[in-house]
Formats: sequence, structure tokens, C-alpha cells
Amino acid sequence: MPPRRLVVWCPDWPVVAAARAAELGSLVPTAVFAANRVVACSATARDGGVRRGMRRREAQSRCPDLVVCEHDPDRDARLFEPVVAAVEDMMPGVEIVRPGLVAVPARGPARYFGSEAGAAERVIDKIDAQVGVECQVGIADGLFAAVLAARRGQLVAPGLSPEFLAPLAVDEIDQLADRLTGRQVAQRAELVDLLRRLGIRTLGEFAALDPSDVATRFGRSALVMHRAAGGREERPVLRRQVPPDLVVSEELDPPVDRVDRAAFAAKVLADRLHARLGDLGLACTRLGISARTEHGEELERVWRCAEPLTPAATADRVRWQLDGWLNGRSGSQRPTAGVSVLSLRPEEVVGAGGLQLDLLSAATGEADARAGRAFARVQGMLGPEAVLTGVLDGGRDLRDQVRFVPWGDERRPALAPDHPWPGRIPSPSPSVVPDSPWPAVVLDVEGRPVEVTDRDRLTAAPSRVEVAGGRSRAVSGWAGPWPVTERWWAELLADGAGQTAPATQVPPRSLVRVQVVLEADSGTAEPGAPGAELEAGEVALLLVHEQGRWWVQGAYR
Repeated sequence: MPPRRLVVWCPDWPVVAAARAAELGSLVPTAVFAANRVVACSATARDGGVRRGMRRREAQSRCPDLVVCEHDPDRDARLFEPVVAAVEDMMPGVEIVRPGLVAVPARGPARYFGSEAGAAERVIDKIDAQVGVECQVGIADGLFAAVLAARRGQLVAPGLSPEFLAPLAVDEIDQLADRLTGRQVAQRAELVDLLRRLGIRTLGEFAALDPSDVATRFGRSALVMHRAAGGREERPVLRRQVPPDLVVSEELDPPVDRVDRAAFAAKVLADRLHARLGDLGLACTRLGISARTEHGEELERVWRCAEPLTPAATADRVRWQLDGWLNGRSGSQRPTAGVSVLSLRPEEVVGAGGLQLDLLSAATGEADARAGRAFARVQGMLGPEAVLTGVLDGGRDLRDQVRFVPWGDERRPALAPDHPWPGRIPSPSPSVVPDSPWPAVVLDVEGRPVEVTDRDRLTAAPSRVEVAGGRSRAVSGWAGPWPVTERWWAELLADGAGQTAPATQVPPRSLVRVQVVLEADSGTAEPGAPGAELEAGEVALLLVHEQGRWWVQGAYR
């Protein structure tokens, strides 16, 4: 059973921090924006119709008095330091999950204050009296369950975390531990969307899936969420022993009393730490940061992370901690001298080999630099087009959704991939998409070609499919047809009175999609021939009928 955790959650902390920095009243409708979307909003803003994820223009139209604040992680961390200090005055072992959320082991405080409920009540009173902000406390087995309990202000009895989590919506996995990168957030949103379309609505239904099936179908990050949804630790309890020589320290001479100067030293320390971790094949998931002044004052914090830390993320946490100590506290609690010693200590490490990181997301910044230099050298010898990187694009066609650009060029989508795109093939996408569609012949049960009528209906049910002139294979199942018509208005412009379509106008396009499942075939295709990638066993194809011919646009494995 996971250890008991007491979690302190300050609701809407980015908004609270922004309002305190701007000296706004608690009743002023306020929202924090990042990339022109709401990341947090106050209760009064929610009463006015503002919601998380909403665009700025829509939020301001719903709530004209809305005060707009830009997202500032440094401000959030700096102003959260007094809350952390208030908790630390009462309970040892404070871990910062993110600004606005801290966790401590529940066993010690429960014994000292007589009960878990007594400990929760005391910490709420302490934060209110010392800092003047509202908070909620939750206690449960494991960090994930404790975070969700804190958001509901509940104390979950020992051993009942799985029962507490089971009826909650599967969307709650978004609360798993630390805030993530944009790519990771998108991956989790895609997972939630896929689970809901598969009929999995609650955490209990997700936890009931077999772990091996989850790892095979959804990947390693989904397995972490699966463990948490079942009330277990996000990673197995067994941890690698932290070697003592992994602690890195730096004496600052002269001592620094400004955050920008300390941040430079933090970056050097972070690079040194991750170089050592990389040499040992390790990655850090829980980091201790210690700072000591020349007068002997010391501040130590432990930061917990859902994903292994990178050098940049490590340097950010050092900067946040020092900013909160040097600038975020009241005058009596600030250090009386500059920081003279800075230390980083991995509290928890895991084997980097088990993380399945790709080449460009390696655990060390040095790997990124080496890869970049190697790619640039290849481009210098063979030309810019010799090394390409994929960019997710918008569009209905599979070939439109991925665009390759030379390495080093700006990876900006030509069309927004997050737009609805009616007629787009839903997930899961085909695992094989040929560079050029393979020609195909679709036959009915009597061996006649299957065509598409003017009303986008099939002339007969598909019985056999022949790909690229190879052997025909029997169809065991099929679905469709799904017609798609794009840019139909171009013809109206061309035929309109006195109007002509622009010379650069892309012509209209009309096609029909069909999905078929082919039975296993004992024969083998000639290597290098179109369609040779298809497996001999049962395989599903995405067929497209366009301009009077059938094409294989993708294959599902």
C-alpha cells in the first residue's frame, strides 16, 4: 500500500499570485492567460462564464470586467514560498509538487496532533493566519489520490484509496503530479479522449484494464497513469540507491543576493548534475535544493516531479526557490546575507534505460547538443533536405496531417491541427501511410469491380481486394462509405456572375473512404514492390475512391 500523504492545495494559485502581485481584491474577476488561453481564473470570473481553456476574446466578451494577467511561473513560485514556509514550520518533509500544491508524509503530523483531521485543521489555520490565503487539505494513500482528495477537501481512510478513485471521471488523470510540457499535456488529452471513445469513463474502469495491455496499446506514460488510477504508486516502490557522489555544490564568491546572478550558477550546477546522471544511466524524479548564506542561514526544499527532470527544468526550480527566499518572504524572514553555497541533491532516481526516451528527449542536455551537431554536419555534406523533422499539421487527409521540414527550420504548422476538421479520420490513425497511395482493385462476390455512384454509395459489397497488382485477398469485414467533399465553393466562384476563382485556388476535391479487413494470406509480396509492407496475416486497410479509381491510403497493424 502506498504511504499516506497529506496534500495542501491552494485553489486557483496562478490567479491568487497574480492578484496579490497586482494588489487586486479577492472579488475582482481575474484570469491568467498563456498562449492566449485561460489557464486559471478566479471564482468571480467563473461566475461570469469564464472557463479554463477559453480564448481571451471569448472570455472578455463573457465577462467585460475581467482583469487579464499573463502566466508567470516565477511569480507563482516566489509568492508560494510563504505558504511552504508556514507548512514547514509545523511538519517536516515538505515536498513541492508545483506552486500551489505541497505534500508531506501524513504519519508524523497525525501522531503529533492526535489525528489526521487534527493535523489538517491545524495546517489550514496556520496558513490562513500567517499568509492569508485559502487552502484545502486532503489525506489518502499515495500522492495522486491525496491530490484529488485535497481538491475535494476529503480525508480518505487507510486502504480505501482505490474505492475513492474508482467513480471519479477519467479526466482527473490531468491532475497527476507535476505540470507537464505542452507535448505531454497534449498526449494526456489525447489519451483521455481515446479512453472516453472506447467507453472508459471512470478511473476505476481504466484501472481494471490489464497493465500489459495498457503498456502495449497506450505506451509507458499511460502505464504511469494506470498505476495511479488504481491507487498505487505512480512508479514501483523500489528505487535505485542514490550514489553519494551525485551531490553537486558550488561556492559562490562573492555571495550573490540577486536572483539573476544565482540563476547563472544554477544552470552550471544543473548541467554538471545531469552529466553525472547520464554517465550512470540515471534520471532524477525528486530533487533536493539547498542554499546557505555567508551568515549560516539555510533553506532546503524538495521538489517532486512526475517526469524525469531536464537540466532546464532543474535550473528553473533552483531559480524559483531562490526567488521565493530572496524576494517572496517578509522582511524578517528574508536572509540577512547573500547566498554563498548552492547544492543539488537527487533524492530519488530511476534508471534512464527504462524511461524509453527518444533521441531528442534524452535525459541530458549534452545528448541534444550532440544530436544537433550531427544533424547539421549531415546537412552540410548532403544538403538541408537530407535531415527532416516532422510537423503535425491540420487537414482531413492523412498525408496533410504530417509535413516534413529541414532540421533547424521553424516547426510551425501551416494549418492549425487542433481545429475540428470535419471529415478527418478519427483515432487511431493507420500505422503505415505510403509516400504515394498504392493502387487497388475492389471486387464484389461475382468478381466485378466495385464502383461509387453519384450519390456516394457502393455498387456492391466488397468481397476481395487486390493491392498494386498483387494477389487478391478476401474481405472479412468492411465499413463505410464516408464521402468527403473539399473546397466545393470554388466551382460556385468560377460559375458565378462576373466572378472567377483565383489562379492559385486549389481545385475542389471529392472522395469516398472505406475501411476493409483482409483475411490472412500465405503468399508474400516481392520486396520493394508497392504494398510489400502489408503483413501476411489479417490486416485492415483504409481505401479511398477518387477520380474513378481505388487507392490504399493507409494500413492498420
